[in-house]
Amino acid sequence: MFEQIFANVRQKSPLIHNITNYVTVNDCANMLLACGGSPIMADDPDDAVEITAICGGLNINMGTLNQRTIPAMMAAGKRACELGHPVVLDPVGAGASKLRTRTAFQLLEAIKFTVVRGNISEIKTLAAGSGTTRGVDADVADQVTEENLDQAVAFAKEYAKRSGAVIAITGAVDIVADSCRAFCIRNGHPMMSAVTGTGCQLSALTAAFVAANPETPLEAVAAAVCAMGLCGEIAYRRLGEMDGNSSYRNYIIDAMYRLTPAELEKGARYEVR
Repeated sequence: MFEQIFANVRQKSPLIHNITNYVTVNDCANMLLACGGSPIMADDPDDAVEITAICGGLNINMGTLNQRTIPAMMAAGKRACELGHPVVLDPVGAGASKLRTRTAFQLLEAIKFTVVRGNISEIKTLAAGSGTTRGVDADVADQVTEENLDQAVAFAKEYAKRSGAVIAITGAVDIVADSCRAFCIRNGHPMMSAVTGTGCQLSALTAAFVAANPETPLEAVAAAVCAMGLCGEIAYRRLGEMDGNSSYRNYIIDAMYRLTPAELEKGARYEVR
């Protein structure tokens, strides 16, 4: 299943419009190139709508939110929906500030998102209208573990039902859910948390996978999450004695560039609940 999904990305090379944060914009572009997609970045309101129209998907990331880019997010999102393009929301830091939380809700009200991807605290904030977020990391009390996985899966399915989007909750155990099914994914490595922007890269990657597989959004998102985690595992095995988190970041992108659809199918570790 994932083999064909990834093959479609490689074959179709979807052009993805990213309104993302300036901390990780270069890594997001390179991750899209590595997976077989093509990136374009346009965050000026006068440019974003026109650029979105020529792309196959849109990735909206709130990492460095500001008053200039919010109108671009709104306008591009609405235009993508008019064209039937998939739209991914990465609500970075939702719950950490009034601006981020308010903007996330405004985006959700104005735009029909195909995918919402974040950590458990961010997603709980969107689902409940309140919550606590420590920077861009999930609150310790909200971490998904094997012990509370059933509860987290039920929560993800319920929010997917209410929002109409595929919900991707990333952490030690990743959950990708629609209203009926949830993929519980165990790919990845703890060192990925030592690299700024792996989540941002995943959101861009997710947009490419869904754009190339519009008929199967749930499976496409799950495949993207498995691919990112698997590349984290492959990159960690490559680390030498003098390598650190900077080398690890590059090795993750290298791993995606070299990953084959067959290797993803073989290396993906998940269960469906």
